[in-house]
Amino acid sequence: MEGIDDSLVREVSRSFALSLRLLPGPMRDPVSLAYLLARASDTLADSSSVPAEARMEWLDGFIAEVNGHGHAWRSDLRRFSEKQSHAGERRLMERLDDCFAGLGGLAGRQQEIVREVILIITGGQRLDLERFASGPAKLPDAGSLEDYCWRVAGCVGAFWTKIGFETLGEGFSKTDPKQLEDWGINYGKGLQLVNILRDLPGDLAQGRCYLPVVDEQDHEALLAEAASWRKVSRDWLELGRIYSSQLQIRRLRAASVLPALLGEKTLGLLDQADWEALESGVKITRGEVKRSLVRAMFWKKTAK
Repeated sequence: MEGIDDSLVREVSRSFALSLRLLPGPMRDPVSLAYLLARASDTLADSSSVPAEARMEWLDGFIAEVNGHGHAWRSDLRRFSEKQSHAGERRLMERLDDCFAGLGGLAGRQQEIVREVILIITGGQRLDLERFASGPAKLPDAGSLEDYCWRVAGCVGAFWTKIGFETLGEGFSKTDPKQLEDWGINYGKGLQLVNILRDLPGDLAQGRCYLPVVDEQDHEALLAEAASWRKVSRDWLELGRIYSSQLQIRRLRAASVLPALLGEKTLGLLDQADWEALESGVKITRGEVKRSLVRAMFWKKTAK
Protein backbone atom coordinates (compact mmCIF):
# COMPACT_ATOMS: atom_id res chain seq x y z
CA MET A 1 0.00 0.00 0.00
CA GLU A 2 1.67 3.18 -1.21
CA GLY A 3 2.58 5.63 1.55
CA ILE A 4 1.49 3.36 4.42
CA ASP A 5 3.50 0.58 6.03
CA ASP A 6 2.68 -1.96 8.71
CA SER A 7 4.57 0.00 11.35
CA LEU A 8 1.78 2.59 11.56
CA VAL A 9 -0.76 -0.11 12.37
CA ARG A 10 1.59 -1.58 15.00
CA GLU A 11 1.96 1.82 16.64
CA VAL A 12 -1.78 2.15 17.24
CA SER A 13 -2.70 -1.49 17.87
CA ARG A 14 -0.39 -4.42 18.45
CA SER A 15 -3.27 -6.92 18.61
CA PHE A 16 -4.79 -5.83 15.29
CA ALA A 17 -1.34 -5.82 13.71
CA LEU A 18 -1.15 -9.53 14.55
CA SER A 19 -4.40 -10.23 12.69
CA LEU A 20 -3.36 -8.03 9.77
CA ARG A 21 -0.14 -9.97 9.19
CA LEU A 22 -2.17 -13.18 8.89
CA LEU A 23 -4.49 -11.87 6.18
CA PRO A 24 -4.17 -12.97 2.55
CA GLY A 25 -2.45 -10.28 0.47
CA PRO A 26 -5.55 -9.10 -1.48
CA MET A 27 -7.41 -8.29 1.76
CA ARG A 28 -4.55 -6.58 3.54
CA ASP A 29 -4.64 -3.10 1.97
CA PRO A 30 -8.38 -2.39 2.26
CA VAL A 31 -8.61 -3.86 5.77
CA SER A 32 -5.53 -1.95 6.95
CA LEU A 33 -6.82 1.31 5.51
CA ALA A 34 -10.26 0.84 7.01
CA TYR A 35 -8.69 0.18 10.42
CA LEU A 36 -6.43 3.23 10.26
CA LEU A 37 -9.24 5.52 9.15
CA ALA A 38 -11.54 4.19 11.88
CA ARG A 39 -8.81 4.63 14.48
CA ALA A 40 -8.18 8.18 13.25
CA SER A 41 -11.85 9.12 13.50
CA ASP A 42 -12.00 7.55 16.97
CA THR A 43 -9.05 9.70 18.02
CA LEU A 44 -10.79 12.80 16.69
CA ALA A 45 -14.02 11.95 18.52
CA ASP A 46 -12.58 10.71 21.79
CA SER A 47 -9.68 13.02 22.75
CA SER A 48 -10.78 14.34 26.14
CA SER A 49 -8.05 17.01 26.08
CA VAL A 50 -9.92 18.75 23.24
CA PRO A 51 -13.32 20.46 23.80
CA ALA A 52 -16.28 18.49 22.47
CA GLU A 53 -17.33 21.29 20.11
CA ALA A 54 -13.91 21.31 18.45
CA ARG A 55 -13.90 17.51 18.21
CA MET A 56 -17.28 17.62 16.49
CA GLU A 57 -16.00 20.13 13.92
CA TRP A 58 -12.94 18.02 13.12
CA LEU A 59 -15.00 14.83 12.96
CA ASP A 60 -17.44 16.51 10.56
CA GLY A 61 -14.49 17.53 8.40
CA PHE A 62 -13.24 13.95 8.42
CA ILE A 63 -16.69 12.65 7.42
CA ALA A 64 -16.85 15.20 4.60
CA GLU A 65 -13.49 14.03 3.26
CA VAL A 66 -14.61 10.38 3.36
CA ASN A 67 -17.55 11.57 1.26
CA GLY A 68 -15.13 13.11 -1.24
CA HIS A 69 -15.44 16.78 -0.28
CA GLY A 70 -11.75 17.64 0.06
CA HIS A 71 -9.21 18.06 2.83
CA ALA A 72 -9.43 21.78 3.67
CA TRP A 73 -10.60 20.82 7.17
CA ARG A 74 -7.09 19.51 7.90
CA SER A 75 -5.43 22.91 7.51
CA ASP A 76 -5.18 23.39 11.28
CA LEU A 77 -5.10 19.74 12.37
CA ARG A 78 -1.61 20.26 13.79
CA ARG A 79 -3.24 21.90 16.84
CA PHE A 80 -5.16 18.68 17.43
CA SER A 81 -2.18 16.40 16.81
CA GLU A 82 -0.04 18.26 19.33
CA LYS A 83 -2.55 17.45 22.08
CA GLN A 84 -2.21 13.69 21.60
CA SER A 85 -0.25 11.97 24.36
CA HIS A 86 -0.26 8.62 22.52
CA ALA A 87 2.67 8.69 20.10
CA GLY A 88 1.01 6.31 17.64
CA GLU A 89 -2.19 8.35 17.46
CA ARG A 90 -0.19 11.55 17.00
CA ARG A 91 1.71 9.97 14.10
CA LEU A 92 -1.54 8.68 12.62
CA MET A 93 -2.93 12.22 12.58
CA GLU A 94 0.22 13.36 10.83
CA ARG A 95 -0.17 10.60 8.21
CA LEU A 96 -3.80 11.23 7.24
CA ASP A 97 -2.66 12.45 3.81
CA ASP A 98 -1.25 8.99 3.15
CA CYS A 99 -4.35 7.26 4.52
CA PHE A 100 -6.75 9.20 2.31
CA ALA A 101 -4.44 8.80 -0.68
CA GLY A 102 -4.50 5.06 -0.04
CA LEU A 103 -8.29 5.12 0.07
CA GLY A 104 -8.42 6.91 -3.26
CA GLY A 105 -6.08 4.32 -4.74
CA LEU A 106 -8.26 1.31 -3.95
CA ALA A 107 -10.15 -0.44 -6.73
CA GLY A 108 -13.68 0.92 -7.20
CA ARG A 109 -15.79 -1.61 -5.28
CA GLN A 110 -13.16 -2.00 -2.53
CA GLN A 111 -13.17 1.76 -2.07
CA GLU A 112 -16.97 1.80 -1.82
CA ILE A 113 -16.94 -0.92 0.85
CA VAL A 114 -14.32 0.94 2.92
CA ARG A 115 -16.15 4.27 2.63
CA GLU A 116 -19.42 2.58 3.63
CA VAL A 117 -18.05 1.10 6.87
CA ILE A 118 -16.18 4.29 7.83
CA LEU A 119 -19.33 6.38 7.40
CA ILE A 120 -21.31 4.01 9.63
CA ILE A 121 -18.58 4.10 12.28
CA THR A 122 -18.22 7.88 12.20
CA GLY A 123 -22.00 8.21 12.38
CA GLY A 124 -21.89 6.24 15.64
CA GLN A 125 -19.00 8.35 16.93
CA ARG A 126 -20.84 11.55 16.10
CA LEU A 127 -23.96 10.31 17.89
CA ASP A 128 -21.76 9.52 20.88
CA LEU A 129 -20.38 13.05 20.92
CA GLU A 130 -23.89 14.52 20.75
CA ARG A 131 -25.14 12.21 23.49
CA PHE A 132 -22.40 13.06 25.99
CA ALA A 133 -21.51 16.63 24.95
CA SER A 134 -23.68 18.35 27.55
CA GLY A 135 -22.33 16.44 30.55
CA PRO A 136 -22.50 13.00 32.21
CA ALA A 137 -25.09 10.72 30.62
CA LYS A 138 -26.00 7.06 30.18
CA LEU A 139 -27.62 4.96 27.52
CA PRO A 140 -31.33 4.61 28.26
CA ASP A 141 -31.94 0.96 27.35
CA ALA A 142 -30.57 -2.28 25.95
CA GLY A 143 -31.63 -1.35 22.43
CA SER A 144 -29.49 1.79 22.53
CA LEU A 145 -26.48 -0.23 23.65
CA GLU A 146 -26.94 -2.80 20.89
CA ASP A 147 -27.39 -0.02 18.33
CA TYR A 148 -24.14 1.60 19.47
CA CYS A 149 -22.31 -1.72 19.26
CA TRP A 150 -23.62 -2.17 15.71
CA ARG A 151 -22.57 1.30 14.60
CA VAL A 152 -18.99 1.16 15.87
CA ALA A 153 -18.17 -2.56 15.57
CA GLY A 154 -20.98 -4.76 14.24
CA CYS A 155 -20.69 -3.01 10.88
CA VAL A 156 -17.04 -4.12 10.82
CA GLY A 157 -18.21 -7.75 10.72
CA ALA A 158 -20.27 -6.89 7.64
CA PHE A 159 -17.28 -5.05 6.14
CA TRP A 160 -14.92 -7.98 6.76
CA THR A 161 -17.34 -10.28 4.94
CA LYS A 162 -17.94 -7.97 1.99
CA ILE A 163 -14.27 -7.20 1.45
CA GLY A 164 -13.41 -10.88 1.80
CA PHE A 165 -15.80 -11.94 -0.95
CA GLU A 166 -14.82 -8.94 -3.07
CA THR A 167 -11.10 -9.71 -2.96
CA LEU A 168 -11.10 -13.51 -2.72
CA GLY A 169 -14.47 -14.70 -4.05
CA GLU A 170 -15.17 -18.31 -3.06
CA GLY A 171 -11.60 -18.44 -1.83
CA PHE A 172 -12.93 -16.47 1.14
CA SER A 173 -15.80 -18.82 2.02
CA LYS A 174 -18.35 -21.13 0.43
CA THR A 175 -20.94 -20.28 3.10
CA ASP A 176 -23.95 -18.15 2.14
CA PRO A 177 -22.70 -14.52 2.26
CA LYS A 178 -25.83 -13.27 4.05
CA GLN A 179 -25.49 -15.88 6.79
CA LEU A 180 -21.81 -15.12 7.15
CA GLU A 181 -22.52 -11.39 7.32
CA ASP A 182 -25.12 -11.89 10.07
CA TRP A 183 -22.63 -13.89 12.14
CA GLY A 184 -19.96 -11.28 11.49
CA ILE A 185 -22.19 -8.42 12.65
CA ASN A 186 -22.93 -10.13 15.96
CA TYR A 187 -19.25 -11.03 16.33
CA GLY A 188 -18.30 -7.37 16.01
CA LYS A 189 -20.94 -6.37 18.53
CA GLY A 190 -19.56 -8.94 20.97
CA LEU A 191 -16.04 -7.56 20.66
CA GLN A 192 -17.30 -4.02 21.30
CA LEU A 193 -19.13 -5.23 24.39
CA VAL A 194 -15.85 -6.60 25.73
CA ASN A 195 -14.31 -3.14 25.33
CA ILE A 196 -17.24 -1.45 27.05
CA LEU A 197 -17.21 -3.88 29.98
CA ARG A 198 -13.44 -3.61 30.40
CA ASP A 199 -13.45 0.20 30.23
CA LEU A 200 -16.39 0.87 32.58
CA PRO A 201 -14.51 2.99 35.18
CA GLY A 202 -12.60 4.97 32.57
CA ASP A 203 -15.73 5.79 30.59
CA LEU A 204 -17.57 6.70 33.79
CA ALA A 205 -14.76 9.09 34.76
CA GLN A 206 -15.37 10.87 31.45
CA GLY A 207 -19.11 11.11 32.08
CA ARG A 208 -20.13 8.22 29.84
CA CYS A 209 -22.07 5.14 30.91
CA TYR A 210 -22.92 2.67 28.16
CA LEU A 211 -24.78 0.24 30.43
CA PRO A 212 -28.51 0.91 30.93
CA VAL A 213 -28.68 1.18 34.74
CA VAL A 214 -30.87 3.32 36.99
CA ASP A 215 -27.94 4.90 38.83
CA GLU A 216 -24.59 4.92 37.06
CA GLN A 217 -22.83 5.84 40.31
CA ASP A 218 -23.99 2.62 41.97
CA HIS A 219 -21.00 0.35 41.43
CA GLU A 220 -22.78 -2.78 42.64
CA ALA A 221 -25.60 -2.20 40.16
CA LEU A 222 -23.06 -1.62 37.40
CA LEU A 223 -21.22 -4.83 38.20
CA ALA A 224 -24.49 -6.79 38.23
CA GLU A 225 -25.52 -5.29 34.88
CA ALA A 226 -22.07 -5.99 33.48
CA ALA A 227 -22.37 -9.67 34.45
CA SER A 228 -25.53 -10.01 32.35
CA TRP A 229 -23.88 -8.34 29.36
CA ARG A 230 -20.85 -10.63 29.63
CA LYS A 231 -23.25 -13.50 28.88
CA VAL A 232 -24.50 -11.65 25.80
CA SER A 233 -20.93 -10.95 24.71
CA ARG A 234 -19.99 -14.61 25.04
CA ASP A 235 -22.96 -15.63 22.88
CA TRP A 236 -21.90 -13.18 20.19
CA LEU A 237 -18.24 -14.20 20.38
CA GLU A 238 -19.32 -17.81 19.89
CA LEU A 239 -20.84 -16.73 16.57
CA GLY A 240 -17.44 -15.27 15.76
CA ARG A 241 -15.85 -18.66 16.35
CA ILE A 242 -18.42 -20.24 14.00
CA TYR A 243 -17.83 -17.45 11.45
CA SER A 244 -14.09 -18.10 11.47
CA SER A 245 -14.56 -21.85 11.00
CA GLN A 246 -16.36 -21.18 7.70
CA LEU A 247 -13.40 -19.46 6.04
CA GLN A 248 -11.36 -21.27 3.43
CA ILE A 249 -7.80 -20.15 4.17
CA ARG A 250 -6.01 -21.22 7.34
CA ARG A 251 -4.30 -17.87 7.95
CA LEU A 252 -7.60 -16.08 7.36
CA ARG A 253 -9.33 -18.31 9.90
CA ALA A 254 -6.56 -17.47 12.36
CA ALA A 255 -6.84 -13.72 11.75
CA SER A 256 -10.61 -13.86 12.14
CA VAL A 257 -10.81 -16.00 15.28
CA LEU A 258 -7.93 -14.39 17.20
CA PRO A 259 -10.00 -11.41 18.48
CA ALA A 260 -12.65 -13.84 19.77
CA LEU A 261 -10.05 -15.87 21.66
CA LEU A 262 -8.55 -12.73 23.18
CA GLY A 263 -12.02 -11.42 23.99
CA GLU A 264 -12.92 -14.62 25.80
CA LYS A 265 -9.73 -14.39 27.87
CA THR A 266 -10.62 -10.81 28.80
CA LEU A 267 -14.15 -11.81 29.81
CA GLY A 268 -12.67 -14.50 32.07
CA LEU A 269 -10.62 -11.85 33.85
CA LEU A 270 -13.66 -9.60 34.11
CA ASP A 271 -15.60 -12.44 35.78
CA GLN A 272 -13.11 -12.25 38.66
CA ALA A 273 -12.72 -8.46 38.83
CA ASP A 274 -14.27 -6.20 41.46
CA TRP A 275 -14.59 -2.45 40.93
CA GLU A 276 -11.11 -1.75 42.27
CA ALA A 277 -9.60 -4.26 39.84
CA LEU A 278 -11.50 -2.66 36.97
CA GLU A 279 -10.16 0.73 37.94
CA SER A 280 -6.62 -0.66 37.97
CA GLY A 281 -7.12 -2.05 34.48
CA VAL A 282 -7.84 -5.57 33.25
CA LYS A 283 -5.47 -6.79 30.57
CA ILE A 284 -4.41 -10.21 29.37
CA THR A 285 -0.70 -11.01 29.43
CA ARG A 286 1.59 -11.23 26.42
CA GLY A 287 1.93 -14.92 27.20
CA GLU A 288 -1.83 -15.37 26.83
CA VAL A 289 -1.73 -13.44 23.56
CA LYS A 290 0.96 -15.78 22.22
CA ARG A 291 -0.95 -18.89 23.34
CA SER A 292 -4.13 -17.55 21.73
CA LEU A 293 -2.23 -16.89 18.51
CA VAL A 294 -0.99 -20.48 18.41
CA ARG A 295 -4.51 -21.73 19.07
CA ALA A 296 -5.84 -19.50 16.30
CA MET A 297 -3.34 -20.87 13.80
CA PHE A 298 -4.84 -24.34 14.24
CA TRP A 299 -8.48 -23.22 14.03
CA LYS A 300 -10.27 -25.81 11.91
CA LYS A 301 -12.54 -25.28 8.99
CA THR A 302 -15.95 -26.92 9.53
CA ALA A 303 -19.12 -27.37 7.51
CA LYS A 304 -22.25 -25.55 8.62
